[in-house]
Amino acid sequence: MTKRLQVLFDDAEMRDIQRAARRRRLTVAEWVRQATRRARDDDARSDPAQKLAALYQATQHAFPTGDIERLLADVERGYLAEHDT
Repeated sequence: MTKRLQVLFDDAEMRDIQRAARRRRLTVAEWVRQATRRARDDDARSDPAQKLAALYQATQHAFPTGDIERLLADVERGYLAEHDT
């Protein structure tokens, strides 16, 4: 089953949407459907529980580390070497 949704745009917004739809050779309705799907998908990807799970998983790994001053000096040496060539 499909549902109808009425959304009001001011004239300038509507012109921008029409132009964007025309560039992609879509109807305004299809352009809006695709845009709302993208927004919905982006919103789903920003699920905080998913991000926390990824962070937790990342903290379970052990990687070699070094003294911060030495690491910064190595990085700086690398930048300087790029400019010397």
